Amino acid sequence: MNEMVVLIIEDDIHIKRLISTTLIASGYKVLLAKDGKEAILEATTHNPDIILLDLGLPDMDGIKNIEKIRSWTETPIVVISARSDDKDKIEALDKGADDYLTTPFSVEEMLARIRVAQRRLTNVKMANQSNFINGSLEINYASGCVYVNQKELHLTPIEYKLICLLAKNVGKVLTHTYITNAIWGTSWESDVASLRVFMATLRKKIEGNIDDPQIVQTHVGIGYRMLYRWTFY
Repeated sequence: MNEMVVLIIEDDIHIKRLISTTLIASGYKVLLAKDGKEAILEATTHNPDIILLDLGLPDMDGIKNIEKIRSWTETPIVVISARSDDKDKIEALDKGADDYLTTPFSVEEMLARIRVAQRRLTNVKMANQSNFINGSLEINYASGCVYVNQKELHLTPIEYKLICLLAKNVGKVLTHTYITNAIWGTSWESDVASLRVFMATLRKKIEGNIDDPQIVQTHVGIGYRMLYRWTFY
């Protein structure tokens, strides 16, 4: 049985009931908050393992809530919102959300997203290890070497920075702005264009079939995510 504690920040009674009932039946412990003020109180008092957050709160915009929570904790935040525009998704992810689920959604998809957040939590706790292994991909941070199926790849410095950034955030959607700021320190349109070029060359080296990517997933108009594979530690 899971021992994970999930904080649900949602003012809609019906959605809150659906989520909480599903999580309790799946073995999670649930905490509830109906607005931003309660959310901050519950998060600071109980330190949940995962946070599910609605953006349309009555007293505080969810984006502000993400900023406040992210200022003191790396707890995974999964946004659950009716806002489906890419602009809203990008803003939430840039402010620190780990994932974004648009309503209406299936409970199976929600549970899958939570499991991804759980694995990301494990990754954060193990971030200081010198080796990263995710399926066929291995990164040895000490030597600066990258392997796929135990075969060493020859990456450019930018490609190596990209793969390390994605690995340290495995399971999390990273926006174009986040990545370009991390790699180049700026986020101009030309930086995003360069990112697409470097990502294309990186994928040719790490993916067995670039038409069926198994390591890095594109979120069109938003950014990229490194997928979890069957072996990860």
